[in-house]
Amino acid sequence: MREIVLDTETTGFDPFSGDRIVEIGAVELFNHMPTGKTFHEYIYPERSMPHEAFGVHGIGPDLLEPPQKPEKGQILLRDKPVFSKVGQSFLDFVGDSRMVIHNASFDMKFLNAELGWMNLPQLPMEQALDTLAIARKRYPGSPATLDALCRRFQIDNSNRTLHGALLDSEILAEVYLELIGGRQPDFGLSTSVGGSAAGPAADDWRPTPRPTPLPSRITAAETEAHETFVTNLGDGALWNQNSG
Repeated sequence: MREIVLDTETTGFDPFSGDRIVEIGAVELFNHMPTGKTFHEYIYPERSMPHEAFGVHGIGPDLLEPPQKPEKGQILLRDKPVFSKVGQSFLDFVGDSRMVIHNASFDMKFLNAELGWMNLPQLPMEQALDTLAIARKRYPGSPATLDALCRRFQIDNSNRTLHGALLDSEILAEVYLELIGGRQPDFGLSTSVGGSAAGPAADDWRPTPRPTPLPSRITAAETEAHETFVTNLGDGALWNQNSG
């Protein structure tokens, strides 16, 4: 089963009042395990960045009014692509896989607005799984923000001083796996991969050997002690018999 955990950062709360997406981050899960495949784009919003939004994610000091000198590590957007340059590649990455989103209605509203302005297909709400709704149902009355869930599940989010779409997606993937019952995979019982970005179905998928074998954890002293032990057992020892 292929899933896409994603997050967006925006200039505000309402795309139909002029707000735009400035960052998309997404990570791929297969059978509830990260594959290492990601989608990440900073996007030029073709408008200024409100100070309130800048305070949340720290993106786009070159678009602030009045202009503000960027600090080290801050993201400048003027040289980033507009959404129309990345919209199709985003759709290709998602394919028809389930999207795991925290507060899905917010991100879906922005994504579909941007896709609609490009005359690209809309993403159906049924394709999205809202982890905020899951958390509120599982822990009624308790805080259900991403930070609160990290504290609950003891997930390290110390690098999350500001919101960032890719980092938040990676953290959300860990939170999601805890919400559905822990970080263990489903034992590989479901082996087909959905979604156009993942290629054809891999019904014959099997784990592959490590490119570099792990080093032995047996020390030379332990090996020598074992050989001495076997020798003392005599020729009838199991280790001295051929397996045939």
